Amino acid sequence: MRRCNQRRRQHPSCGDDFPFGVRRHVSCFHVHTIPLLIGVKVNGFTCKENITADDFFFAGLAKPGLTNNTFGSLVTAANVQKIPGLNTLGVSMARIDYAPGGLNPPHTHPRATEMVFVLEGQLDVGFITTANVLIPKTIKAGEIFTFPKGLVHFQKNNGQVPAAVIAAFGSQLAGTQTIGATLFAAQPPVPDNVLTKAFQVGTKEVQKIKSRFAPKK
Repeated sequence: MRRCNQRRRQHPSCGDDFPFGVRRHVSCFHVHTIPLLIGVKVNGFTCKENITADDFFFAGLAKPGLTNNTFGSLVTAANVQKIPGLNTLGVSMARIDYAPGGLNPPHTHPRATEMVFVLEGQLDVGFITTANVLIPKTIKAGEIFTFPKGLVHFQKNNGQVPAAVIAAFGSQLAGTQTIGATLFAAQPPVPDNVLTKAFQVGTKEVQKIKSRFAPKK
């Protein structure tokens, strides 16, 4: 019994059907309607007393997302915020759609490695190592590419037709930091003198870029 208790602390699945801290059929999902369990959380998501099939279901990746935006791409997430049953399971997915010329701009996922499977179209993708080496590849329908955890990466549709991928992540909530928005749209703002020094440009250039990332009124 002691060994199992020690293992349970390290591996929550010990003796349970689902490793989300289940005790007596209490599952730690992101549901706020159980008065007796409000405030009891695992990984920041409130526990749920009774689970159903819908806690493990999401239909949001079935249809293409709208790509009529600045970057010509849209990410539709299927993570623990959409699928409560993912809590502590360590996986999630997303669908990314790209218009012709569309870009999923350089970004990182601080909590997960990402794999993309191309549904349709062709993409120029790549990631940058910590030695500042670009690892590029052109991928097409049926092919897979991997972006290591935490490294800056991107996908660009240079084709004349739409493209789409299904992405898989090694985290229930991978987190995303888009480089441009992180630096030029943070609140409160990153000081101009930090950005001018970092990018070796003038204040006017920094302010111009910040204006491009400012919320549209």
